[in-house]
Amino acid sequence: MAHEFNLNGSTQSVSTDDGKPLLWVLREDLGLNGAKFGCGVGMCGACTVMVDGVATRSCVTPISQIAGKTVETVEGLNDSLGRALKNAWVELRVPQCGYCQTGQLVAAYSLLKKNTPVNDETINETMTNICRCGTYGRIRTAIKKVATEEAGS
Repeated sequence: MAHEFNLNGSTQSVSTDDGKPLLWVLREDLGLNGAKFGCGVGMCGACTVMVDGVATRSCVTPISQIAGKTVETVEGLNDSLGRALKNAWVELRVPQCGYCQTGQLVAAYSLLKKNTPVNDETINETMTNICRCGTYGRIRTAIKKVATEEAGS
């Protein structure tokens, strides 16, 4: 069945099984490898993408639920906020192994797009992605840095 949705600003139509997870549509059918397979049950967050502005675990989201929606992947986060986050990740050397970091970036983007106060409490509530290397301190520092910079601009 054909599934049409907006992906990073462009309309996409993919013919595939209704139950195929969005993660595998992105990776196998559309060639976008930013979202990673981690746990396969929506717990770790390596597969996080934005669906209609909400951070979503793509490994457990069937493509049938995406029709007519807007999906943003790490590859599409190229507005000023997305660039600022990516730059902060590099400047502060956030990644260690880096595997989870695309999902971390998307989750951080989602948090900062909400225009809620960014503090330890909101970061803890929102950033539920797992980092096996334990770079949570650097992730937190990068988010706060970008939040401060964005507030000042």
